[in-house]
Amino acid sequence: MNHIILIGFMGAGKTSVGRKLAGDLQLTFVDTDERIEAQQKKKISDIFAQDGEAFFRDLETDMLRQLKKEAQRLVISVGGGLPVRPGNRELLRELGTVVYLKAEADTLVGRLRGSTTRPKLAGGDLRERIVTLMREREACYLEAAQLLITTDQKSIRNIIKEIESNVL
Repeated sequence: MNHIILIGFMGAGKTSVGRKLAGDLQLTFVDTDERIEAQQKKKISDIFAQDGEAFFRDLETDMLRQLKKEAQRLVISVGGGLPVRPGNRELLRELGTVVYLKAEADTLVGRLRGSTTRPKLAGGDLRERIVTLMREREACYLEAAQLLITTDQKSIRNIIKEIESNVL
């Protein structure tokens, strides 16, 4: 199945763009974090706190395997850390077209300031945490993606137009 998969850092626009894109294309939207929360009956932050990051990353990999079995075409938004695992990058590409939504650190700081639901951003200076994590993840995102779209100072509509002109 040729799903459209959106990857990128927290706050890059994956969920917002994904929901609207799915609506435009009359496809079902799936947010892997939301599905994991529903299956586990707890928030991602609680999974991190109670079970640890490794357990959560295993859940993400399991979710990709579940999505491979979906019969209908989907628009899928994945958690920011999901592509870091090498096996996940391969699974993402098997699922369909992987689109990396990229935003600069300053944009992300503005979008993520005040967020209390993202365990990887907890503690310390927000901009420093974002820059460090972006540096760690950038090569993984680039390896997984077939298409890179910057989201800084772009409307959701314009981002969707770029996706549609390159993927459909």
